Amino acid sequence: MEGLRNAPHSMGTTIIGVTYDGGVVLGADSRTSTGMYVANRASDKITQLTDNVYVCRSGSAADSQIVSDYVRYFLEQHTIQLGEPTTVKVAANLVRLLSYQNKNMLQTGLIVGGWDKHEGGQIYSIPLGGTILKEPFTIGGSGSSYLYGFFDQAWKEGMSKEEAEKLVVKAVSLAIARDGASGGVVRTVIINADGVTRNVYTGDTLPLWHEELEAHNSLLDILSSGSSAESPVPMST
Repeated sequence: MEGLRNAPHSMGTTIIGVTYDGGVVLGADSRTSTGMYVANRASDKITQLTDNVYVCRSGSAADSQIVSDYVRYFLEQHTIQLGEPTTVKVAANLVRLLSYQNKNMLQTGLIVGGWDKHEGGQIYSIPLGGTILKEPFTIGGSGSSYLYGFFDQAWKEGMSKEEAEKLVVKAVSLAIARDGASGGVVRTVIINADGVTRNVYTGDTLPLWHEELEAHNSLLDILSSGSSAESPVPMST
C-alpha cells in the first residue's frame, strides 16, 4: 500500500468540453489517483484561467496545475496591458505554447473553453505534445475511450444550455461506470455572455448503467438517517 501511495499523482480522468447555442459547457469527474490508490475523490479538475476562460485538466496532476498557474499569471498581465478581457483563442494558444515547448517533460492533456465577445463560445483541445484543435466538442482523459461512439450519436448543433449540460453529465457518468480511473462527483462549468455557472452532481443523482449496483445500506445512508436507522446486521460466523 505504501508503494501505491508514493506513486505519481495522476488524474486518470474524464474531461469534456461542448459548445451550445450561446456558450460552452465543461465537465469532469473528480477522482485523483496515485497508482491504484485514490488520493482524492473530490478534486476539482476545471480550473479558472480568467473570468471568461476555464481549463479542464487530465494526466499528471502536478504538470496540469503548473501549466494552469503559469497561463493564469501571463493572462493577468495580458489583460492589464490590453485593458479588456482576453480572448479564448489567446488563452488556448498560450496553453499550447507552454505544452509544446515542454512536451518532453509534461504528461498532461488539456481542454480550454470559454466565451468572448468576438467569437462567442469556443472549445480548444490541447492533447499531449502541444497540438491545438478547435472543435465543437471534445473529450479527453482515460474515460474518453468509452465515449467516442456515444458523442458521434448524441451531439448535435444548436443545442440549448440545458441540453448541453445534460449531455455532459450523462457522458461523464457513462465513463465513470466503465473507467476505473474516473469516479466521484460530476462537476460542470457553464460559460456564456451572462457569466459563469458552476454545478456539482453527486453520485446519488447520477443515472446507473449496465451492471452498476445501487447503493444499499451504505455508511452514508446510515449516517444521514440518524438514530432512526436500522443497525447494520453483523456477518454470521
